[in-house]
Amino acid sequence: MFTEIRDITALNKEEVLALRIADSQQDFIESTMQCLAEAEDDERFIPVGLYREDIAVGFAMYGVFLHEDNTQRVWLDRYFIDERYQHKGLGKYYLQQLINYLVAKYSCQNIYLSVYDNNIVAIQLYKKFGFVFNGELDDKGEKVMVKEVHAHDNH
Repeated sequence: MFTEIRDITALNKEEVLALRIADSQQDFIESTMQCLAEAEDDERFIPVGLYREDIAVGFAMYGVFLHEDNTQRVWLDRYFIDERYQHKGLGKYYLQQLINYLVAKYSCQNIYLSVYDNNIVAIQLYKKFGFVFNGELDDKGEKVMVKEVHAHDNH
């Protein structure tokens, strides 16, 4: 299976905007249109398309943000697989690819994300990959999870 994490450009923006989540997931994540608008307003956000065999199957957005203790934190801020491609193991597959990608790009020791506490499916996935709640809330009231990573980490 040939997969790729691609930057979003004028060439693939429309296919990324066409990605959708299931109705039951609407309250858990912003639309790709809203994410791309946020990335235009704040250059710290880096949106990417997740591709399998040259077809967009998912979306992620990451960035490095200054924490209140003046440390830089690498965040996997948004992540989803299009509803047409869910339940095929791609959520696990691309989460591992994104972890590897962020570790390689930033040489980070921790990756942060936030999740609504009623998003049970996402929490279970993140826990399988070693993310744990750290007791913090983000600015939207979501619970923060952190994963300690190592250069050779494969979850």
